[in-house]
Amino acid sequence: MKKVGNHSSISRIYLLSLAFLLVFSLPVFAQDAATPKDAAAMPAATGGGDAAKGKELFNANCAACHNLDKKMTGPALRGVADKYDKAWLYKWINNSSALIKSGDAKAVKVFEENNKAVMTAFPQLTTADIDNILAYTSEPAPKPEVAPVGAVAGASAEKSEGVSNDVILGVLVLVMGVLITMLYLVYNMLSRIALSKGLELTATDRSIQSVCQAFVKNQFLVLVSVIMLMLISAYFVYGYLMQIGVDQDYEPVQPIHYSHRIHAGSNGIDCKYCHSAARVSKNAGIPSLNVCMNCHKNIAEVADTTATPEHSKAFYDGEIQKLYDAVGWDRTLQKYTGKTQPVKWVRIHNLPDFAYFNHSQHVTVAGVECQKCHGPVQTYEVMKQFAPLTMGWCVNCHRETNVKVEGNGYYEKIHKELSKKYGVDKLTAAQMGGLECGKCHY
Repeated sequence: MKKVGNHSSISRIYLLSLAFLLVFSLPVFAQDAATPKDAAAMPAATGGGDAAKGKELFNANCAACHNLDKKMTGPALRGVADKYDKAWLYKWINNSSALIKSGDAKAVKVFEENNKAVMTAFPQLTTADIDNILAYTSEPAPKPEVAPVGAVAGASAEKSEGVSNDVILGVLVLVMGVLITMLYLVYNMLSRIALSKGLELTATDRSIQSVCQAFVKNQFLVLVSVIMLMLISAYFVYGYLMQIGVDQDYEPVQPIHYSHRIHAGSNGIDCKYCHSAARVSKNAGIPSLNVCMNCHKNIAEVADTTATPEHSKAFYDGEIQKLYDAVGWDRTLQKYTGKTQPVKWVRIHNLPDFAYFNHSQHVTVAGVECQKCHGPVQTYEVMKQFAPLTMGWCVNCHRETNVKVEGNGYYEKIHKELSKKYGVDKLTAAQMGGLECGKCHY
């Protein structure tokens, strides 16, 4: 019998690969109807007012202090048309203070029952507008929908948006199994062909011991391998050491969930409204809970549209209740109880003590936007550290950022001198001394 080489290596095998690119995602739009199912069944307690227009007027004028079913700064207003005469309501809504000063018994009673909170006068509202508002407040309270037994929580879980990752992974595993099976079958077929033709398969000595012995005997190969190993190790050690103290993407869980996406994004609240110290101080500061209560004294729950698949409406409402517990606010009595609890916020951005950074110098003098350093915070559900905050990152910013000297008398003289020196119209922070060691390290 003839002896031939090892046929375990197969040279000419062509495999046909199939690309699975049939992954489509269909956006699902859900729209909640806020109008009652049977409009004819609504009580006409307000004399033919338009409830739809009344809802718009209520949200524009009344919602800041009133809720239909819950007491806020003012009382709950559902069914208020059945409690008071319409003529009296006209006078109360147009100018409640004048009605109280006149000594009206009902007006004085309502004023005292609500902690003597002065109601804003609305002389611009006509009797037709008030009839529309009363029609809206006379609508019956919606009945809570009971979820069917076995229903999966969350509407997004009931509908599939595209092919699941598990399905794609399963297909890839199946394709890999088919390829392995094909290779095994081809190897067996070639082995049988070789045996049928009288060819004897011989195995070459490729043991680990023989390979190691050959490697040790080649001194040049050993030297090159050692050098490469040292360079690779030095690279990884240097990379590890350079990451010490760098907390980019640090995203701690706070004791009270605060969504920048809702406040800075959806509601458009300016960053410096809460972090007002950033304009005049070295530190941006942690906003006082009293700043939160400026709005949340009258906002005890979020809208249904605020909820996300990760966080439900009940979750957000529970976080607002945590705020109330911290400041000692009784939402039912609409007053402070005096029992407060400290909130142990977790600090996210923390520069070392030897690095000096002044927020007011950057925010007020330089006019740098908050997103420059903190990233698109208006999209963050949970706040995180956007930038590495390393020395190299700060230096690059000073080299790239032009100083805003227009209308700033402090920079007028130095700008004229340095612009002639460098032959440019715009000066970067680096050209104005932003790279001097003493600027940040003192």
